[in-house]
Amino acid sequence: MSTRVGGSPRVRPRPTQTGSMPPHRTSTAQPRAGTATGRTPTAQPRTIDVVPRPRPGAPRRGTPRPVAGGRPGGGRGGPPRQKVDAGSRGRMGFLTVLVVVVLLAFGGRLVYVQGFAGAEIAAEARDQRLRSYSVIGARGEITDAEGRALATSVERYEVSVNQRIVGEYRSTGTPEGSDGAMGVAERLAPLLGMTASELGGMLVGDRQFRYLRKDVLPEVAREIRALRLPGINVDRVAERTYPNGDLAGNIIGFVNSNGVGLDGLERSLDERLKGTPGVETVEAGRKGQAIPGGYSAGSPAQEGESVQLTILSDLQFKAEEALDAAVASTGSDSGSVVVTDVTNGEILALADSGSVDPNDPGNSDGGSLASSVSDVFEPGSTGKVITMAAALDAGLVTPTTQFEVPYTYTTENGETFKDSHEHGLLRLTTTGVLAESSNTGTVMIGQNLSQQTRHDYLAKFGFGSRTGIELPGESPGILRSWETWDSWDRRSKFAVLFGQAVSVTAVQATQVFATLANGGVSVQPHIIKGWTAADGTYTPTPAATTTQVVSPETAATVLSMMESVVDDGTGGSAAIPGYRVAGKTGTAQNWKNGTQGITASFIGVAPVDAPRIAVSVVLHNPKTSIYGGTVAAPVFKDVAAFALGELGVPPSGTSPQLFPTTW
Repeated sequence: MSTRVGGSPRVRPRPTQTGSMPPHRTSTAQPRAGTATGRTPTAQPRTIDVVPRPRPGAPRRGTPRPVAGGRPGGGRGGPPRQKVDAGSRGRMGFLTVLVVVVLLAFGGRLVYVQGFAGAEIAAEARDQRLRSYSVIGARGEITDAEGRALATSVERYEVSVNQRIVGEYRSTGTPEGSDGAMGVAERLAPLLGMTASELGGMLVGDRQFRYLRKDVLPEVAREIRALRLPGINVDRVAERTYPNGDLAGNIIGFVNSNGVGLDGLERSLDERLKGTPGVETVEAGRKGQAIPGGYSAGSPAQEGESVQLTILSDLQFKAEEALDAAVASTGSDSGSVVVTDVTNGEILALADSGSVDPNDPGNSDGGSLASSVSDVFEPGSTGKVITMAAALDAGLVTPTTQFEVPYTYTTENGETFKDSHEHGLLRLTTTGVLAESSNTGTVMIGQNLSQQTRHDYLAKFGFGSRTGIELPGESPGILRSWETWDSWDRRSKFAVLFGQAVSVTAVQATQVFATLANGGVSVQPHIIKGWTAADGTYTPTPAATTTQVVSPETAATVLSMMESVVDDGTGGSAAIPGYRVAGKTGTAQNWKNGTQGITASFIGVAPVDAPRIAVSVVLHNPKTSIYGGTVAAPVFKDVAAFALGELGVPPSGTSPQLFPTTW
């Protein structure tokens, strides 16, 4: 046997065997010692047939090798090669180039987007996600003199639907859950106090915005938002509310559904009360929800200013209560009560019968709700105090000047006037004429004043001019020029002396008595005490303007003369125990809607020794009596007594020194 270095042993092929004998090894061995030949043994080589052991996994000798394709045979080293035609090579090349081009295009675009235009594209995408919302600036409060809220804005929500999106809702998979609008209705209806069928009809359609419910409470709004229903929007609004109902409703007024003042102070002060809206811009998802951590910017809303009134809520309530009771008990068509602080012109209460509830204004069409500043009437006998003040100021009479007063009196131009009650000749002083409210006696005193002087004093006391109170719809009243009195008729120049042929509002009439109580100084009546800015800064209203109308001596004299009206005249029902009261009754004709009627009134001041308040009570067309001393004076007593206690005014410390009324 021979071997090949580094290779397998070369095997000599076996000789062909015959028969069934298996192959066997043959060897030539040296004869053992002691054999017959006797020759010395010579070493001889042995030849051994070696059959190599097959490698693991190799086919046994004689077994054909498997050929690719499952066919045996074939050429050396595998199956024969396939010939590739030129068309296949072209297609493969084209596809390779195409793939490379596409990859290069995408790669180039990626480099452009990431490396060059990334910031611009990101900004454009963000802009498409931005949503801007208006943020409502809360309307300022209206409070009384003690800071109690009369009108305020509260947090409320409005629920609306985008009908195009609501159909995307899918239930949680429960068998009883519905998809789409019906599923939304089933989950939302209980929170809105509606039935699912009722709400479902409102959710179906093609509108992008429709209100479902307004005036939704914050806790309900939070529950609705937590449902995350597609197409359902919950927006915050500031709803105007009036916590005291109809208290001072005639003063406050009301706003419309958009928060714009329509009446009362809400209207006249709208520019300062209303807030300035802000804008909020956020990144929003497809359903409009803000993306947490996303872009957010905007300008904040600015709250409106809050106004503090001079009104005292408790006194206002008392005035309204007493007035409503008087209107009901006397059968009057309407009435008003005004309470003012004579020292500074502050209106402490201003009541009008039938005051509107600003929470439910009904069919009010705007304009003034406060008839005490808008409706005019003849003051009647309450106007006689102006004639007395003018005559005293001019030095024509004194409180004790004596007159013989008849029931009827005819003037130099032939006009005849009479008193309300028939009587014989009365010996009255100037004070007695006022105390008995004599028309004829007043004409006898006032006819000595020139027509221009009569007009001038009426004008100085405020007739024919607006007071400037901050309420809308104030009337100036009616005061014709004195030059027209003769051409108008023959009676007007005398009728103005006892409160006829002129017209005033309740506030104007009250202002006459407040002026006399304040030493002859008129202080502009006002209802605003001060303003509070959004940052909390409080600014009081500047001091009201003042005008000296009559001398302090004249004012004090007339006030003392009016005290006799209560102590010894037609106003006895106005007396308040413990306090000195001065006042004047009034009865005059009025015209309303083309129909003649009667206005009965009483206006008074208390306490006389240290005047603090002036109170007027006016009743239109009372049925039980036409006299102010009967129907209006008791209301004055009730309201004025309460006001004095509310203000802490001590009882009078002196006794009255009254002028004689007769001689």
